[in-house]
Amino acid sequence: MEQKIIVNYEQKETRVAIIEEGKVVELYIERPLSQRLVGNIYKGVVENVLPGMQAAFVNIGEERNAFLYVDEIPQPRGTDSPGGRMPIQRLLHVGEEILVQVMKEPFGSKGARLTGHITLPGRYLVLMPGLNYVGVSRRIANQDERERLKKELEMIKAPDVGVIVRTAAEGVDLENLENDLRFLSSLWDNIQNLHSREKPPALLYKDVALIFRIVRDLFNDYISEFHIDNEQEYQKIKELLDCLSPELMNRVSLYHNKTPIFEHYGIENEIDRSLNRVVWLNCGGYLVFDETEALTVIDVNTGKYTGKNNLEETIFKTNLEAADEITRQIRLRDIGGIIIVDFIDMSTQENRQSILDRLKEKMTNDRTKSHVLGITSLGLVEIARKKVRQGLSAVMQQPCSYCQGKGRILSAEAVSSKVERELKKVLQRKDVEAVLVEMNSEVAALLIGSGGLYLKRLEAVTGKNIFIRGSDSTHMEKYKILMMGKLNEVERYALPVEEGGIYRVTVEEPHASHPEHGIARLHGYILDIEDAGSLVGEEVQVVIKEAGRTFARAVLWEKEL
Repeated sequence: MEQKIIVNYEQKETRVAIIEEGKVVELYIERPLSQRLVGNIYKGVVENVLPGMQAAFVNIGEERNAFLYVDEIPQPRGTDSPGGRMPIQRLLHVGEEILVQVMKEPFGSKGARLTGHITLPGRYLVLMPGLNYVGVSRRIANQDERERLKKELEMIKAPDVGVIVRTAAEGVDLENLENDLRFLSSLWDNIQNLHSREKPPALLYKDVALIFRIVRDLFNDYISEFHIDNEQEYQKIKELLDCLSPELMNRVSLYHNKTPIFEHYGIENEIDRSLNRVVWLNCGGYLVFDETEALTVIDVNTGKYTGKNNLEETIFKTNLEAADEITRQIRLRDIGGIIIVDFIDMSTQENRQSILDRLKEKMTNDRTKSHVLGITSLGLVEIARKKVRQGLSAVMQQPCSYCQGKGRILSAEAVSSKVERELKKVLQRKDVEAVLVEMNSEVAALLIGSGGLYLKRLEAVTGKNIFIRGSDSTHMEKYKILMMGKLNEVERYALPVEEGGIYRVTVEEPHASHPEHGIARLHGYILDIEDAGSLVGEEVQVVIKEAGRTFARAVLWEKEL
């Protein structure tokens, strides 16, 4: 199976797409403002023990306490409890310090899910301190290779650690396995040393950034091409591969074309499609996705497809194509929990079994643990899929403020990134020196960045002058270019204030660097007001002393008098 990795690197968002047989099947998104927690190791404090739930809440220093279930706590050896498991009130006490690792991201109002069974992933191995076990990835199919790897790891590992051999280790010699094991053992020693010194709650270990996780965890012999559109990150990947897998270096390439990389490979359209409630099939049928926090229902419909011969054949062909698209959409949307698929009812057991077999076959490519159950006489199939991180809709969308949460729209972060990509395309025109863009005030603030940092970087990349106008009345997903042309013409029209002008504004917050100053916004444009830090929440009149492209300096009108 041909597989490709496509990376789009931006200052505010990194996106990685996995392509199989020409179709996008997985998407990973990471933003600096919303850091991932899965894989992080903490020294936490037990805040509450709940015997009725056989669980505890642990303070790890995040906004919400994390959840630790009794099955995720290492058990003392020789326990005489029923089933060999002690109740949680005998294992943990309020105020106790505990070493834990995040296994699931926070979802909605729920905190992160924790485990006391620590795992440290490397290039070829996963280290599991405290166990005495060697396992081999099920994706390594050759039995002789599985036995070789298991024997070699049993020979070189310490008796007090467990090891899982990853898919990338297939065909790797003993020296490389030893180097990976040595690195992971050293890493574990550092974590233990920090644990003995730090006061809880404390972060002891943080997993690497998205691109390097992809190289470490997914880039192997099965990947034929790896394309990235940022030269600096490209060089880092080459340096990393020089140490990890030099034989894969010739598969990595730097993308140079003017067309954005995700557009070139058709990924942008697939992302938009995967955020829709309705997904059309090639045959004319369609799927309807309804997601809740714990359950997703997928409905299959014949739609425009009328078939050629008879009703049963029409239904079967629709269901067969639906099974292929459903498995892809589950991976692309990263749907977790219980999934119920309502296939169109089929009259023959043979056809029902064929659909079930197709689902199981396609789900074997899923890296996330999943299980396909049987199909009922009504055409319902239940799929259980492990929920590790937020799904695509949770990352890309937010509850719609325009319809009181009944629908969903793109988040301000997603829109700002989209506008930034659009501006890069538009500003390729040589006859344009400057542009004025209007958008929602929240999106404008993200596009400009603190102190105009992101806007300056965007101007440096495009070589053009960009003016941003925020509007509270503009829909979160909408934006429009108000003016393009010569710099002096756009600048004269763009600035919402003029030097010496008097304006009435509300002080929103103290200045981050100079708390004696106050910050106000006028259509998304920032006003830095002297001596207004103590007037947060109050409406004041100000005089503009100096107006710049992204902010103006102002003084209180009464003080000017």
